[in-house]
Amino acid sequence: MKQKVLSINGQEVKDIELNDNVFSREVSEGSIYHAVRNELANKRVGTACTKTRAEVHGSNAKPFGQKGTGRARAGDKKSPLWVGGGVIFGPRPRDYSYNLPKKVKRLAIKSVLSLKAKENKLTVVEDFSIESGKTKDLVAVLKGLGIEKRALIVVRDEDSLIKRAAKNIPSLKVLSFDKLRVHDILYTEKLVLLESTVAKLNDFYAEK
Repeated sequence: MKQKVLSINGQEVKDIELNDNVFSREVSEGSIYHAVRNELANKRVGTACTKTRAEVHGSNAKPFGQKGTGRARAGDKKSPLWVGGGVIFGPRPRDYSYNLPKKVKRLAIKSVLSLKAKENKLTVVEDFSIESGKTKDLVAVLKGLGIEKRALIVVRDEDSLIKRAAKNIPSLKVLSFDKLRVHDILYTEKLVLLESTVAKLNDFYAEK
């Protein structure tokens, strides 16, 4: 499929060929769901922890006699039934991450790229860099492209200057083509690809 390439001023300068298997394939909603679920699970810290009655600091002595007080029987003050006692079945440190098959990940990336192209939320821009590394220069580029909402810029390599300039823009993310996340692409309002990035994506995800 053909896609217009824009200059940083928003002018159409030429056409570029997008691989149909990457940008114009049938969208697999199932793979997108599993990929997003996997990414969010892998980001969970899993450090929540509560103490059981065996771990709570306190005396093991019986607080009062078994009989004659009219109160319920009590073995020690660390009982989960008492204030300050242990917690029954509370959260413990755990690892929420799990592996997703590579084929499912690749299918999800291609599906979400195709979805953005289908929704006209994909923009291809001539290669550029922010030599100054200043946020105001990147904001000027985004304004020239007519981008005002949440956006994701996909670069060919680790462009430290663009990433540095994007740090102070809360609604903008910058990722390299080989570190894409389905969640980031799916929930962005505008996907911006550099011209050299398109060639990389065409090759990287071309095979079926």
